[in-house]
Formats: sequence, structure tokens, C-alpha cells
Amino acid sequence: MFSGIGTPGIILLVILALLLFGPNKLPELGRAVGRTFREFKEGARDIMGDSDSAKKGETPVPQKVTSDLPQDRRLPE
Repeated sequence: MFSGIGTPGIILLVILALLLFGPNKLPELGRAVGRTFREFKEGARDIMGDSDSAKKGETPVPQKVTSDLPQDRRLPE
């Protein structure tokens, strides 16, 4: 993945990130990037799973949607 960058390039990127964001913000930034990648991968898997089931002629199983709303939705008097 990083075969074109090399060791000096990675060191330069780390120093640049430290200068831009500071040592206190880097862990928070890393968590945000990791969370974004994880959500992207889950979305891609869902899309790929939907297309696979559509190709097979299967209907996707609907997922149960739960809500925290009360069952009685009338306005208070």
C-alpha cells in the first residue's frame, strides 16, 4: 500500500501531522478516521450483500425496526 512513499515519506507525514494537529488531537483524529473507514466498509458489505441476494433472486429479509417512541402518538390535551 505504501510501497511508493518509502520510510522518509512516512516520517515526513508523521512530522507534518504533529505540526498541524498537535500531539493531543492525533488520537482523536485517528479514532475518527478509523470510525469512518469502519462505517464505509459496513456500508459496502451491505450493498454487496444486497446485490448478491438480488442476483440470486432472493428477497432480502426485512430487519425489524425498533423505535423509542411511545405507542400512543396522540398529542397531550
